[in-house]
Amino acid sequence: MPQPNPAALDFLLSRRSRPAKTLTAPAPERAELEVILTAAARTPDHGKLEPWRFIVLETPALKRLGALVAEIGAVRGYEQAVIDKARSAYDDSALAVVVVSSPVESEKVPQVEQIYSAGAVCLSLLNAALASGWGANWLSGWASHTRSFCEEGLGLSESESIAGIIHIGTETCAPPERPRPDLAAKTEWVAK
Repeated sequence: MPQPNPAALDFLLSRRSRPAKTLTAPAPERAELEVILTAAARTPDHGKLEPWRFIVLETPALKRLGALVAEIGAVRGYEQAVIDKARSAYDDSALAVVVVSSPVESEKVPQVEQIYSAGAVCLSLLNAALASGWGANWLSGWASHTRSFCEEGLGLSESESIAGIIHIGTETCAPPERPRPDLAAKTEWVAK
């Protein structure tokens, strides 16, 4: 007979990301963050390949990356409002964890499944931060998909990419509930 964990299920049924713009300092201290990262690392990875890694961004790094976003946006000819919005995600953040998708050579585990594992780490990290009482949000944005940002800003190798950036801090206001998917429209039951 299954042993339910009602508290965990209640958390998952009511979890809600906090908009990054509503997060502020303080952020988790290193020891607190290590617990969150440990929980995130317990993610499905059937090949035991660990095809991901973490980069923890503290305030000075976030400011440096905000400036880099502005430089890249200007070079690409983006409108100032687009640049400012992307930059504010870094300038206004108290702490962020970059989950790097870092696939490894494997005859048994396709690269796409390794990328899925990195995505699962993002969700586990987000949920662990929320379960720890912090506000958290999973962001990406155009800069995170730009090679110069990945390589110059974060030192990623050519084979690596950003799976997600999880911003963590103290929430300044409770987020409103948002519409959720229509389960009936998204579910197909197959009996035969």
